[in-house]
Amino acid sequence: MTRITNENAVRLAGAELGRARHACAFFHTRDEEYAITMPFIKEGFDLNDRAFHIVDPQMKADHFQRLADQGLDVAGLQAAGSLEVRQWDEAYLRGGRFDQNAMLHLIEEVLIAGTAKGYRLTRLVANMEWALEDRPGVSDVVEYETRLNYLLPKYDDAVT
Repeated sequence: MTRITNENAVRLAGAELGRARHACAFFHTRDEEYAITMPFIKEGFDLNDRAFHIVDPQMKADHFQRLADQGLDVAGLQAAGSLEVRQWDEAYLRGGRFDQNAMLHLIEEVLIAGTAKGYRLTRLVANMEWALEDRPGVSDVVEYETRLNYLLPKYDDAVT
């Protein structure tokens, strides 16, 4: 585990995240969401961190456009392996349902892979609006978030 210092600080919404780097936020609009998360995302690319994003499948093109609007070469970042974007059905809702054990395993795999690939840290950004829908397993979301809070302190990565 890396010791947290100013040179490897992580900022979100204008504040420096401390050792606990799991943040949850609620937004009124998509523009508000990106006003908060885009500086966090951009800072990560500026520092050569790895990015792992989980998005609504209907908003994937919009997500890529918003990244491109910030001057980011989305295709280049993906080709280099520093940006991976998955849709809900490729992460949270694999097999058509939310399985908290499978998701915790995926998160840990992603964080370990970032370190193994030599990245300073991984910045994971996930949209979870699917949890507002009546989906199989959705009742396990609160337990999942609690369990995630026990898993993440093993890593220096930032998860929003």
